[in-house]
Amino acid sequence: MFYQMMRVILLISINITPVTYNPCFACDRAEYEINGQCCPMCFPGTRVYRDCTAQTSTSCAPCTGPTYTDKPNGLTQCTSCTVCDQGFGLKTVKECLTTSNTVCGVLEGNYCTDFSEGECKKAEKHTTCKPGQFIRHPGTDSTDTVCEDCPENSYSNGSSSSCTSHTDCESKGLLTMKPGDSVSDSECGEKKRKYLIFPVIFGVAVLAVGLLCIYQKKLKGCTLLGTAPCASGTGPGPLET
Repeated sequence: MFYQMMRVILLISINITPVTYNPCFACDRAEYEINGQCCPMCFPGTRVYRDCTAQTSTSCAPCTGPTYTDKPNGLTQCTSCTVCDQGFGLKTVKECLTTSNTVCGVLEGNYCTDFSEGECKKAEKHTTCKPGQFIRHPGTDSTDTVCEDCPENSYSNGSSSSCTSHTDCESKGLLTMKPGDSVSDSECGEKKRKYLIFPVIFGVAVLAVGLLCIYQKKLKGCTLLGTAPCASGTGPGPLET
């Protein structure tokens, strides 16, 4: 009889004793620890509204506003959604949902400079190559542009993936008016046709001599016909006897 009474007292004490946390005992993966007891976690997209008790399970509430939870949790507040700031070179690739965070991407012409926790936090504009350089490697979402100086006898404005060779004026039968440099092409000009200068001068001289001779002959003919020179607009007068 005594042993039966002791057994009843032991069973009652076990049933009414609250669950206490044992540091050597860990909660299940689907549970969270609160006040020394393990409670079931809330599903993604929700948060803990009220912790569990010995008589009730965990009470959960849905995330509202720009907040989310993406895994089973024991949080009392949902996590705020990330804002993709264009000032940091970012753009929104996927909008935030109650079960997933915003997905940010890199704006065109930028590359990521701060990548952490599986996403880009900050980006900067690609380097612009200077005149006299060419684009060795174009920039990507994760790498900057690589620029390189143009080799000798070539030029570029900095926006091409290669440099352009200077024009060879001599091979075109032209004169080099200005040699090319790393930022500009050679300037060519027509050669002076020196062989035409002498014939032109000679022709002008011959014409001048011919006109002079004709003029002199005209004057000479007038003096032979009379003692007085020819008057303008009149012929030679009769010879005196």
